[in-house]
Amino acid sequence: MASTPSRPAREPILNLPAVVAWSIGVLIAIHALRLLLSDETDFELLIDWAVIPARWAVAYGGVEAQEVLGALKRAGTSGEASPFVALGQYVLQDEDGRPWTAVTYALLHGSWSHVLINSIWLAAFGTPIARRCGAARFFALAVLSAIGGALLYAFMNSLQVIPMIGASAAVSGMMAAASWFMFAPAEWHPEGRPAMPHERPRESLSGIVRNRQVLIFLGVWFAANYLFGFVQPMGVTDASVAWEAHIGGFLVGLGLFPLLDPLPTRQTRFMA
Repeated sequence: MASTPSRPAREPILNLPAVVAWSIGVLIAIHALRLLLSDETDFELLIDWAVIPARWAVAYGGVEAQEVLGALKRAGTSGEASPFVALGQYVLQDEDGRPWTAVTYALLHGSWSHVLINSIWLAAFGTPIARRCGAARFFALAVLSAIGGALLYAFMNSLQVIPMIGASAAVSGMMAAASWFMFAPAEWHPEGRPAMPHERPRESLSGIVRNRQVLIFLGVWFAANYLFGFVQPMGVTDASVAWEAHIGGFLVGLGLFPLLDPLPTRQTRFMA
């Protein structure tokens, strides 16, 4: 009896590592669940889990709550009736810093476009990181980049009472980490095939400085943050962009990745 020829296995449309797929799923699920909450409950959630720089300044920076409220009054035109003054009074009433918000803010997003854009970038740059480093180091990089973004944002906006949310700082850390190897020269894998980008040795710092592709990538990234952070083209963004958090996460990812990378640095060869 003739055997039935086996069908070739189908490749998935999105071949994401499990840790990346689950991370994106969690971000989307959290945003979807927030839509089921009442406005009051969702507001309380934002206050408890988002980064609010003024709260940190009062709890850890030696700033008096009245100093923050006074600055908010001077910045507005309606004095005590200003909604920002009322928000500041509410946020600062217990002077609790809520340190966990340095991480949890990255799980919340302001709109569907916000969470979907971050998910796309996470898929693009988190995938090579996860394949190269594994789930534990992927999460370590994401968490530390998020913390770095939160700290720089809070430092640059110490009297801000508006909640800051989004995974952009963590994604920016992934982008920076990937720049160490994504643009490295092609090499052959020990199995006798061309090495995938995530399998290539990491560039040295001097190698990055000499790599035109890396410099173009970094230049475009910083220019884009300037564009969206200061110019904010009409119709491109639906809210203010926390460029300080992006840069904080990026710098953490750039500096931390060599310590997390399981593969060695590219060896420089000298010809006699």
